[in-house]
Amino acid sequence: MECIYCRHPITYELANKQRKCQRCRRKFSPKRVERGIRITECFCKEKSARACAKQHSLSYETVKKQYERIRTKIALFLEERYQSRTSTEAYEEYIYLEKSKDPIKQIFDGYNFLTFVYDKDLVYNILMPNLARFKSSFYDDGLNKIYYNEFRHFLRSAKIAKNPSHPKIYEFWEYLEYFLPKFRGIKRENFFYYLKEVEFRFNFDCNTLMDLLQNDF
Repeated sequence: MECIYCRHPITYELANKQRKCQRCRRKFSPKRVERGIRITECFCKEKSARACAKQHSLSYETVKKQYERIRTKIALFLEERYQSRTSTEAYEEYIYLEKSKDPIKQIFDGYNFLTFVYDKDLVYNILMPNLARFKSSFYDDGLNKIYYNEFRHFLRSAKIAKNPSHPKIYEFWEYLEYFLPKFRGIKRENFFYYLKEVEFRFNFDCNTLMDLLQNDF
């Protein structure tokens, strides 16, 4: 079995069933590597943590924690990739609001972000400050309809009707609207990581993810 860290082809088994690399001398657990690969493959195939745990007879908490680690790793990778860009082609502002919510009554429950196109065909998103911080004061004053009229041109229904400044931006928003409803409720504090997951899936494939995580199994 090759080393998961330096890819040296020669490793040897220790008494505790771990393996040690002949070159870099680092140790790793083959069982943990195998488990990590199985969980990552489930993530690639868009399986829920619960479905993955059931399929591989793992605890839900084990899979959930690895899914969270994957999303964190993805977010860091995307930030580094964007910072090393060579060009930025376009950007647009957007508000994502769950389809079950009333855009007039619940406009402040939306997620406001900027979508950029860089290096010709990759997208990158910056999550803007939480709109909910305005919610109570404007609702109390009965100004939510006024703010809906201000914000509605950032919503999907209005955006799609416009001529796109860059088609990749609209392709990404369509993909996001398809992908996010698969999750039955996303906590607001976790939305950033799900947004980055969508961004990664839109830009890259599972081979990229496996390469990114190969030292984390």
